[in-house]
Amino acid sequence: MSLPPGFTTSATEALPLHVVTRDTLPAWRAAQPAATGAWLDAQGFDGAPLSIITLPAAEGGIAAALIGVGDVLDPSSYGHAPFGLPARAWTIATELPADVMAALQLGWGLGSYRFDRYRKPLRVPAQLLVKDLEGEAFAQLAACLRVRDLVNTPTEHMGPDQLEQTVREIAERFGARIEVVSGEDLLTRNFPAIHAVGRASHRAPRLIALRWGDEAHPHVAIVGKGVCFDTGGLDLKPADGMRNMKKDMGGAAHAIALAELVMSRGLPLRITLLVPAVENAVGPDAFRPGEVVATRAGLSVEIDNTDAEGRVILCDALTYAVEQKPALLLDFATLTGAARIALGPDLPALYSNDDALAQQWLDAGVQLRDPLWRMPLWRPYVRYLVSNVADIANGGPSKMAGSITAAVYLDRFVPPTQKWAHLDVYSWNDMDRPGRPAGGEAQGLRGAYALLKRHAGV
Repeated sequence: MSLPPGFTTSATEALPLHVVTRDTLPAWRAAQPAATGAWLDAQGFDGAPLSIITLPAAEGGIAAALIGVGDVLDPSSYGHAPFGLPARAWTIATELPADVMAALQLGWGLGSYRFDRYRKPLRVPAQLLVKDLEGEAFAQLAACLRVRDLVNTPTEHMGPDQLEQTVREIAERFGARIEVVSGEDLLTRNFPAIHAVGRASHRAPRLIALRWGDEAHPHVAIVGKGVCFDTGGLDLKPADGMRNMKKDMGGAAHAIALAELVMSRGLPLRITLLVPAVENAVGPDAFRPGEVVATRAGLSVEIDNTDAEGRVILCDALTYAVEQKPALLLDFATLTGAARIALGPDLPALYSNDDALAQQWLDAGVQLRDPLWRMPLWRPYVRYLVSNVADIANGGPSKMAGSITAAVYLDRFVPPTQKWAHLDVYSWNDMDRPGRPAGGEAQGLRGAYALLKRHAGV
């Protein structure tokens, strides 16, 4: 594995870095010379979260530095360090527990990230000295950065074809099998809903399928919504709603990164990754409000709103996933603005038809500081999706419970015997925060990986 930004394996000229909290600072300070305490007082440093101070050397340089953190197990506690410290090498001055060090390394890597495909960052991050890059923290970091890079890349360079190429490269690296059904073949292979949504684009819609693992291992299906750009279709979004719709493939980015993480760590699982990849474009062949779309499951769907397209492509992918008879089915999707109204940008909305599965994902999120919030899969709200001409509509006139009704729509395509969890993710940071630069973001991914490790028995 190559070195991600913010890390070095060379100890040359690395300065000591002390990690303190408000609670641990007094003990650390008591062991230091009086001059150090005076310097801290002069600078008003009290170990508060997101604080930084450098300590002067006698000859006028820097002798060491301290960073103040809050929750030592939260990677975001360390995200301020790479660009808050001078851009040089640093080594952790005292031995930290393994779980704290893992959180620090992950948070450092997330804080060092800048999307640099089109411009160079204004400065390089400070570098943290590490022995190697083979641990779980770095594998999870790579997965999180994969999500960020995929989401941040504009649709010009991350359409359905480039998304397919990304999956092909991953498949080749890990010896996985890949199959792609695209264009008119979607109709002959019975993926009519995916075709309907993507048919107006100059880039063909497709279903990308990757398969990996031993047949003897537990089978997990991972599905990700891959709307590479969402204009809203003929129900056109306003300009501010369309501005960041390159991120509407954030669910696919999560699914791809999770599958890649499982393969990179060699978990004893058999995985099927499914990505329906489309552009929801405006054109002469765009699907229209009022049309009735066929689905792989045999249910007919009346299109109430062409901007509710994600659930339409997902229903074909979920149906196909269920046909593979997985022990567990997970899907990720930037599905509804209603989830953001309910929970804000930081909390993905979790839906599941299995209480134990939902609780395992929630517990993993709490443990790893990768939060999500369970929402009710309230099936009576299917009344908001009634159609007079089809089995179900993809929306309706009511503005009630928009995130729930979207999940209930998906639920119609997953039998109750299939263990299933759906995560409605934002995949985005609206503003720069320490460790969380504005742009694409991985959410619920590390918790999902912990869930799959548990399912694999490791």
